[in-house]
Amino acid sequence: MTALTQDYQITWEKLPDDYKLPDDPVDNINQPALAAALTESLQLAGKISVNALTPTNYGICATLNGKMVIKAPDWAYIPNIRVEREEVKRSYTPQLQGEIPVIVMEFISDTQETEYSIKATYPPGKWFFYERILKVPNYIIFEPDSGSFEMYRLQNEQYILQEPDENQRYWIAEMNLYLGVWQGTRENRVGKWLRWWDEQGNLLLWGGELAQQERQRAQQERQRAERLAAQLRAAGIEPED
Repeated sequence: MTALTQDYQITWEKLPDDYKLPDDPVDNINQPALAAALTESLQLAGKISVNALTPTNYGICATLNGKMVIKAPDWAYIPNIRVEREEVKRSYTPQLQGEIPVIVMEFISDTQETEYSIKATYPPGKWFFYERILKVPNYIIFEPDSGSFEMYRLQNEQYILQEPDENQRYWIAEMNLYLGVWQGTRENRVGKWLRWWDEQGNLLLWGGELAQQERQRAQQERQRAERLAAQLRAAGIEPED
């Protein structure tokens, strides 16, 4: 998709303390759960550095011709901030406070399709803002109900739709991870989820899955110990407690 050209003088300025942010609710009850699931598995796998941010519905700012523009992706990954977290509690300004996000995601929940907006005039659409202003390398558009997944990669200053690999996963080079759609249950929601896999194809697990894995390991250990004790008794040896 080709965005319209628009000449903007882009500056990176901190959001004024008295700037009134919109207080809109999230569009869909599933959005917070989807975002939390993405972050949790990264944290548990040690894939998020202490200086990284994984904002959810959180304003990312740029100033265009002296006018502030704020977009709030449903999920984003910012690998490094250069200021104290206290300074970015209301919003985040790339370049001024840290790096450009390496990935932004939008979870489609309505029919307006604002995620595809290439509107170039002020205030610009989301697509234009991510592609032409922020220049985010990876843009994901996900429809949770159907599982429809689109990944766009910034190539020659333009988003190009990517094709999945043989496992139906997409390589996120900046994170050294694969991203794909997974069907299953979490927090009483049965449906499609976005999940991470490492270079070897191992799924990054959620906390509940890790706990279940540990329970299974402990059960196997008990069963092994019981079999060994039975074998010793059969040989006339009373096993030690």
